This record gives sequence, structure tokens and C-alpha cells, in this order.
Amino acid sequence: MRLTAPDGYSAVRSYSIGSAPGGERLELTVEEIEDGEVSAYLSETIEPGDRIELRGPIGGWFVWRPSSPGPVQLVAGGSGIVPLMAMIRTRAQARVTAPFRLLYSLRTPDAAIYAAELRRRATEDAGLEVTYAYTRAAPPNWPRPAKRIDRDLIASAAIPAAENPACFVCGPTAFVESVADLLAATGHDTSRIKTERFGPSGGPISPS
Repeated sequence: MRLTAPDGYSAVRSYSIGSAPGGERLELTVEEIEDGEVSAYLSETIEPGDRIELRGPIGGWFVWRPSSPGPVQLVAGGSGIVPLMAMIRTRAQARVTAPFRLLYSLRTPDAAIYAAELRRRATEDAGLEVTYAYTRAAPPNWPRPAKRIDRDLIASAAIPAAENPACFVCGPTAFVESVADLLAATGHDTSRIKTERFGPSGGPISPS
């Protein structure tokens, strides 16, 4: 996305698509960053009818298609949930029943994006399971203390490696690298692990 001010100054940012393909609307979910130049404008200033420039989607590496057989393991860190939500919505739209599991890591419960929709889909979409992990503060009586995703949680909450799931991991760079290593350490085929990571505001998205 490129925004251009009346004086000619422009800023470019990359965002993930959260909507399923084929609809009449394109949904970009933007997390407002403190002192963020573009995210603050998008969340507080932009109005219907304002013009922006879009290019893309770019890539094609971090994509799940309904024709793909077998189970799918999704792991999100923070706003890394956005492209994974597009996959969940695509699955529902295509009425696919292949097992989907989402492991969603958040600092605190109120940081969840799509919280209401995920609750609904976990109830209504057969074969979809959602597990939360909190790193700073967990809800009262939560069965797991607040800490980062570790090998034990991967072993208990993720689809077993023996089922050879396609794995998609998205979030900050350090989170993605840690989770990908944990998946590999628990026996998952590294060729089946796709990652998308993001750095500081305005930084590029890196596929692998």
C-alpha cells in the first residue's frame, strides 16, 4: 500500500490479506503501532472515498489452497494471524473438512484479533480447533502459565508430525524462527513448513 500526501511525500507499507479470495471486498487488517506513520492514519484518519494505491498480492509462496489434501497446522504470533485467517475463511468458503488447527500466541487475552469470529468458527466449522498461548498474562484459571510456545505445547496442541500436516507459521521474525525450529524438533517435515515473518514497521515481509 502506498499513501501520498498533498505535498508529494509518500510512504509504502506491506500488509497481509485477511479475506478469502473471490469476494467483492478485499480486507486488510492493520495493527496500529505506537507512533506508526501509516497505521495511525489508517486507523484514525482515513475515510470512505479516500484514495490509496495498492499493488499485489505479491508472492504466492505462503498460500493454502482447498485442493491441497491433508491436515493443516497454523501457528500465529500476534498480527501474524491475518494471512492464517484468510486460510480459515477460505476453508469455510470452500466447505473443506480437512483438519485445521490454529495455535495462536498473544501477549494478553485482549490482544486477540478476530476473537469473536474465531470463537464462532471453532464451534461451527467442523474440524477447526483453536488453541491460545499467552506470553505475558493469561486469563484466570488458564491451564498453562504465561510463557512462550515451547516444545511441550507443540507436542500437545499441534497436529502430530506422523500425520504430515502442512504447516504455516506467521509472526515476528524471532517468533517464526523459534516455532519453525520447534516443529522440526518434534518431527515435522521441514519441507512442509512454510513461514512468513515481519520486522519493524515498514520492514519487508520475508518468505521461506
